[in-house]
Amino acid sequence: MNRSVRAIAALTTAALCWLPTARGEEPPKSRPNVLFLAVDDLRPEFGAYGKGYVKTPNIDRLAARGATFERAYCQQAVCSPSRSSILTGMRPDSTKVYDLVTHFRDALPDAVTLPQFFKQNGYFTRGIGKLYHPGFDDPRSWSVPWETAQAQQYGLAENRQLRQQGAAKAKAAGKQGKALNRAAKGPAYEAADVPDETFLDGKVAAKAVAALRDVKDRGGPFFLGVGFARPHLPFVAPKKYWDLYDPATIELASNPKRPDGAPEYSLLDSGELRGYVGMPKKGPIPDDAARALKHGYYAAISYMDAQVGKVLDELDRLGLRESTIVVFWGDHGWKLGEYGTWCKHSNVELDTRVPLIVSAPGAPAGVHPKGLVEFVDVYPTLADLAGLTPPKELEGTSFAPLLRSPDLAWKPAAFSQYPRGPQGLMGYTMRTDRYRLTRWVKRDEPSQVEAVELYDHQSDPGEDRNVADDPAHAEALKALTARALAGWKAAKPEGPTP
Repeated sequence: MNRSVRAIAALTTAALCWLPTARGEEPPKSRPNVLFLAVDDLRPEFGAYGKGYVKTPNIDRLAARGATFERAYCQQAVCSPSRSSILTGMRPDSTKVYDLVTHFRDALPDAVTLPQFFKQNGYFTRGIGKLYHPGFDDPRSWSVPWETAQAQQYGLAENRQLRQQGAAKAKAAGKQGKALNRAAKGPAYEAADVPDETFLDGKVAAKAVAALRDVKDRGGPFFLGVGFARPHLPFVAPKKYWDLYDPATIELASNPKRPDGAPEYSLLDSGELRGYVGMPKKGPIPDDAARALKHGYYAAISYMDAQVGKVLDELDRLGLRESTIVVFWGDHGWKLGEYGTWCKHSNVELDTRVPLIVSAPGAPAGVHPKGLVEFVDVYPTLADLAGLTPPKELEGTSFAPLLRSPDLAWKPAAFSQYPRGPQGLMGYTMRTDRYRLTRWVKRDEPSQVEAVELYDHQSDPGEDRNVADDPAHAEALKALTARALAGWKAAKPEGPTP
């Protein structure tokens, strides 16, 4: 970090009134609490991001009291790798988590996770709901055992029966584990007239409300992680949230074809969606189904938003709001028919760009920093805001200065990646202010480049045309390639805008 940014960081620390005067001491009760709210498969397309047609009054209320990061990026656009990165402060090439079956402790047995770090510094830490990927909790992170809730996936009996029939058929065919789970699916969406607490997120919200009361009674600083499942498939939400939307007004994707000049393997064929009852096994998703899916996605977002609201309301009711840093994040983006595909699993902007809202006591409210930030930056930022010195091996940079001065020019680049197993490739992607550069290299020989993608967001914000072979972008490609090869360690914050 250069001198100007160090100075601003120092001013930021001094201005945030709850920070202690010295680091390394046992945290006093005046240290800020942390409420860490995670959601699944949410793209930054809702009210706080200027898209008022997706109704999220509670998240918008949080944004009005904090900073909405306009250009935040995950390290890999799928659940476990992304969550492993934000919770360890390490990138996928360090965690070695590129899939849904590897635990980060296999490669990093001594890593100190974000909640574990706060626990080591005198915080009471508690986790509820989906934080790490299901089945991959980390007991060292929590002061008390992590917990979640049990709930039915569908509200309608006929849909529950469809799922049971799929599971029985798969078992009879000898399927187990992941294959069995994939086969035991019901419809991709449902609107049932049932209470919020019918489904997982309603139950998780109730547990989170009770947990807030408990930590208030305990006294001392706390780190409470709360993970919500929606809007992940299936798009199931109580009917009242579907009723918030008129399906006739829902527009389908404006760019339903693959980017010109992109390699075929750069985007997958919506496999996660196709396993649900009623979805075609191959080929385009029909327009009526696509509109119903988008309707369900929006309804699931509004349902999740209402559960977030219950937790925020309790935080206010208990008088904890002014002493608590609230972080709201979604683990990756999602495609809704763009490029003729659905779901995540790629390096495109729609998948790697994520929602990130941070509300910190004493920091300006309602601001929208435009600087590039990454999920690996969240860990050192929270440590910074709490007046703690983070582990030196973290692979991100505190963006606390952006909370105080949101117009700062910041990182020159953000880095993500995604593997393609059948091809033996790793796609490394870099987002700068203007461009996205993706280099597909051999995993066993990274110097061997199989394909290059370059998208100019100035003229092509939808990333619809790969211009890597366009002579007009030759100089830009050369400079961007050099920056990409220099890597994330060279991409430090650049300092204030002149």
